[in-house]
Amino acid sequence: IGQDEKRHSESNCVDTMRRFALRLARSASPSRTAVRLYHPNVVDHYENPRNVGSLDSKSKKVGTGLVGAPACGDVMKLQIEIDEKGNIEQAKFKTFGCGSAIASSSYATEWLKGKNINEAAKLQNQEIASHLNLPPVKLHCSMLAEDAVKAAIKDYKKKNAKEAIEGA
Repeated sequence: IGQDEKRHSESNCVDTMRRFALRLARSASPSRTAVRLYHPNVVDHYENPRNVGSLDSKSKKVGTGLVGAPACGDVMKLQIEIDEKGNIEQAKFKTFGCGSAIASSSYATEWLKGKNINEAAKLQNQEIASHLNLPPVKLHCSMLAEDAVKAAIKDYKKKNAKEAIEGA
């Protein structure tokens, strides 16, 4: 290829890139871009998560729920510590996932504290989703938190049923 042909080819390439960049910039204008804003409750629980951490999973007073959503990659570990009267003294979580999953876990642990285990078992994802004002595309995060709570309660009951059988 001669020098003139090479310059002409490079010029066409640069012109094509400029036109593409201009089209891209126009398509990203505020009038055409959909912006999803999260409710302040989601932002608050995401930026300032409550009760992050772990409890002693070997303790008979602690129930652990570990759940995941393979479709989105969210994984949630939620633990509860129950006193002798059946009330939740502490709740902790560790979540790997999006902001809505972290916010759902954080809110769930706040909601659980002080509740009786039987009352906690009635927690439904709608309570979490409603408080956080989750968009429909993020409802699975509140469902995951509900599942984690129920799994933690099930684990606690299993540990203590085993103890009751051994003590009989």
